[in-house]
Amino acid sequence: MVKYARRARSFMMISLLLLFTAYTTGCFGQPGYDDEPHVGDTVNLIYYTIGEPDKDLRLVNDKINEILARKIGVTITYIKVSWQEYEDRLNTLISAGSPFDIAFAPDYASTAMRGAWLRLDDHLAGLGKDMYEAIDPTFWQGVRMNDGSIYGVPTNKELAVRDQWMYPASIVEKHHIDITKYNTLESLEPLLRMIQQKEPDYIPMELDRDSHNFFALHGYEYIMNHKVPLMIKSLDPDAPVVNIFETKEARQVLDTLRRYYKQGFINKDAALREPGGLKRGAKVFWKSSGGGPLSETTWSKDRGYKVVANPVTPSTVTTESVRGGIMTVNANTKHPVECIKFLNLLNTDPEIRNLFNYGIEGIHYTLDEQGQVVLKTDKDSQGEPIPDAPASSYSGVQYTQGNWFILKTMGGDNPDPLDKWEQFRQYNAGVVNSTVLGFTPDLSALTAQTDNIEMVWHKYYPSLMTGSVDVDTILPKFNEELKQAGMDDVIREVQKQLDAWRSGRK
Repeated sequence: MVKYARRARSFMMISLLLLFTAYTTGCFGQPGYDDEPHVGDTVNLIYYTIGEPDKDLRLVNDKINEILARKIGVTITYIKVSWQEYEDRLNTLISAGSPFDIAFAPDYASTAMRGAWLRLDDHLAGLGKDMYEAIDPTFWQGVRMNDGSIYGVPTNKELAVRDQWMYPASIVEKHHIDITKYNTLESLEPLLRMIQQKEPDYIPMELDRDSHNFFALHGYEYIMNHKVPLMIKSLDPDAPVVNIFETKEARQVLDTLRRYYKQGFINKDAALREPGGLKRGAKVFWKSSGGGPLSETTWSKDRGYKVVANPVTPSTVTTESVRGGIMTVNANTKHPVECIKFLNLLNTDPEIRNLFNYGIEGIHYTLDEQGQVVLKTDKDSQGEPIPDAPASSYSGVQYTQGNWFILKTMGGDNPDPLDKWEQFRQYNAGVVNSTVLGFTPDLSALTAQTDNIEMVWHKYYPSLMTGSVDVDTILPKFNEELKQAGMDDVIREVQKQLDAWRSGRK
């Protein structure tokens, strides 16, 4: 990563020299921008986001800069940091006051409360008006902090991220399984037993050390990050904040998972397995993931074989779901206007948005006769290498980089329906907002307690939530150590803030 950063800085200087002399053609008719092409000096913005640095990242960055310079007089230094390193890297940049301009903010609320991000409200009424109008109003409601201000630009996508249980289509068809019958954790037992007996090559149920929010099946949502296990009933306007592991619902979930683990349904390494995406070609029968409409199309591409999925949680818009992909502007940026221009363009201009997501047409993808994207790949539908086939060497991380509704849809194997984005709009029109949408507790005065709680969480959560340990023995220890870490103090403070927030909304 250090070597990459050095290369990125060198590239930035070279790009700027070229841009000063070369980007002098083209025009841009987007409302809110000059109609004349930009000439002369450009402003370079340093942009950090999550994702593995691609082989062709520099090539894509160069093409992005060509367009940005022409349209808005801006260039970017596009820096991707790996999934495992990103949050630590971003926190270090913030703490050290290192220069950067724009970043993907996975921990938006806590970093906003630290003063890391620029307040955007005035900009959204002016230069950012186009993107403000393009993004669903519910997203803006969800990213408002308790002071009423907005500090980030949310990805315009599905509003409610439902938990969906996915299965290999071939196995479902072979055994004539009606997946819509399985909507509770307990209902899966006979199905998993049948797979264990009749499809021994398949792992009946795959979990990892971050496991899964099975508590959403009972109507709960997290009130802050998962490592402080405080939850609340989403649709109950008077629901109290609780330590989820002290509830009867949690005990039911944990007992079921323990039974499944002992019966061999769950992979034995679940408590140690790194969280991650779907492994191509893996023989897994049951897998859970969060998604919106048509998610099985993407999951099928990731798996390398067709999967079918059944949503098992309600279409509830939570603070977590609307803050899943947020781009922010550094509070210390020297170029706030240019940052807003860039974010506005990314959320309103299909040319630049598709370039970020898919790369360069003709190099990283082609368009089929329907105008859908077909990625270049060196593997067949089974994940096997194709001799002499060129692979795409760039991919955007879609949920982190702006408005989905101006993206081209995907063709190739398991193509998206041509009306994909209309289906998303209809889906968004039918969701229900959580009663605590937008509430963000400020626990800056309880940092020692929350840090200690997270340490206890790391100690016990992975083994408990994968069924790997005896619940009667470990759950009481977990709750006792949470109390010793200061859980009761945190609950009281969050409840106090929630009561005040609710009173202010009446």
